[in-house]
Amino acid sequence: MAEATTSIPPKPAVDPRQVRTLAFEDLQVGMREVLMKSVMDTDVVGFAQLSGDDNPIHLCDTYAAGTRFGQRIAHGLYTASLISAVLGTRLPGPGAVYRSQTLNFHAPVKIGDVVTVIVEVVELVAEGRRVRLHCEASIDGKIVLDGDAVVSVPGRAKPA
Repeated sequence: MAEATTSIPPKPAVDPRQVRTLAFEDLQVGMREVLMKSVMDTDVVGFAQLSGDDNPIHLCDTYAAGTRFGQRIAHGLYTASLISAVLGTRLPGPGAVYRSQTLNFHAPVKIGDVVTVIVEVVELVAEGRRVRLHCEASIDGKIVLDGDAVVSVPGRAKPA
């Protein structure tokens, strides 16, 4: 019988105490949520292992030093995954299901950067309980990533 192994998971980007669930009926255009995350070496290495993207620009200091960025950068989809953290835990929260996402990458994210993600409700579509949200990630006020997400959101439970 194989012996089970356990490991201590890294600190989540979102504090579980800050998770909230909003039903479609609770949402309003203009609602916003903000997440700030310091990008750590362990985040980038972990994302490479998870995704299989072992591009040396993310993992090798020597290689990255010779690129136009001059140092290692985080995976673009790592930065985008911080948007998913907001959608799945804060706005709208648990039960939200991605339908689509557009992403525009404007600048690299480097190890040690503090990324601020802002997600804002811009449209509510009652049919299918779909929500369009504008999403931005920035560093020191400079947008590094933006786009729109569409998610399906559960409705409030009907009394029996």
